[in-house]
Amino acid sequence: MAPIESEENRRRIGRIISVASILCAIVTGLLVLRETEINPRTDDAEVFANFIGVAPVVSGPIVKLNVVDNQAVKQGELLFDIDERPYAYALAHATSDQAALEGQIVDERRTIASQGSAVDVAKASTKSSEANISRAAAAVDVAKADVISAQAAVDRAAAESAYANNNLHRVEPLLAKQFVTVDQVDQAKTLQATRQQALYQARSQFALAQAQLDSAQAQYKQAEALLEQSHQQVQQATHAVTTLEPLTAQRTGRTSAIDLAQYDLDNCKFIAPFNGRVTNLTISEGAYAHTGQEIFTLIDTRTWWAVANFRETQLHHIHPGMKADVYVLSRPNIRFQGVVDSIGFGVTPDADIVGKLVQGLPDVQRTLNWVHLASRFPVRVRIEAGPNDLFRLSESAVVVIRGDSLGTRD
Repeated sequence: MAPIESEENRRRIGRIISVASILCAIVTGLLVLRETEINPRTDDAEVFANFIGVAPVVSGPIVKLNVVDNQAVKQGELLFDIDERPYAYALAHATSDQAALEGQIVDERRTIASQGSAVDVAKASTKSSEANISRAAAAVDVAKADVISAQAAVDRAAAESAYANNNLHRVEPLLAKQFVTVDQVDQAKTLQATRQQALYQARSQFALAQAQLDSAQAQYKQAEALLEQSHQQVQQATHAVTTLEPLTAQRTGRTSAIDLAQYDLDNCKFIAPFNGRVTNLTISEGAYAHTGQEIFTLIDTRTWWAVANFRETQLHHIHPGMKADVYVLSRPNIRFQGVVDSIGFGVTPDADIVGKLVQGLPDVQRTLNWVHLASRFPVRVRIEAGPNDLFRLSESAVVVIRGDSLGTRD
């Protein structure tokens, strides 16, 4: 009976061990499943850093190249130098053009001042002409008065001459009858001659006064003509005055030309904008650099990320700010700490599912895949620790997100 009971005991122990092993495997699987759900991980990750294609702003031969391929550089270091002589000449030419423009402005100011003086002279001449007209008008008035006075003198002298002549004709017949004396007749003759001479003088004065009136009127007309001429000269001088606007308006363009020339000259020297590493350098000194054409790549080594592609079913466990562990395959025993920066919101659609996105209607394939794979979205993890020279762009990595449970303990 003992051998039979021993055999049954061994079978019972075997069944217990088998059940325990299965239970342990199930519990271990559940724990692993829970761990992967709470702390998602993926080996579909790469180390990433920002990088720029270094391209010159100006064209020209490279006279100095201070870097070699894969060299680490510091911010502010001179990477290469383009021949700056053409741009220095352009700056000197632009500066000379601006100086010439300023000289033209100074000369034009002097010309405008001279033209303004000419206007003032013309205005003064106009005032003088107006004064001459006033004097000529007064002279005309005086001459008219003189003509009137001379005319009155002529009338008076004519009356007196007529009286003396009539008196002589009355007195002469009386001499024969001895009613008058010879002396009285001589006096009448003398008076008649005197009055006749006074009439001649009065007529001469009248003629002179009339001539002076004609002269005064002529001078008045001449003064009017001079006044009109002065007004025309004022208008002509005023219209001849130029302005500085056409020249001063060029200042902005000349200043911009200097700024552009200075900008081109400054960009002959390319300075490292940040700490980085030169890569893909395939040129040497003497090569002709073209504007906007990349000559090498500069990796920004200030910040490194691990871009990990997680399944869409794991994304609800990942949030920005979570801690993460990053392992690079070249140094798998070193753990780098990181922080989740962002989670991708889009990837290229699968053409086998949605078809080709072209104009018109989507081109959907008429097939059905029985195995449907979950899409993966990139999660960017910023690496916080570790020297920058430990990483290389696009090297493989493993990322473990320390999820809710670990985050709560921290």
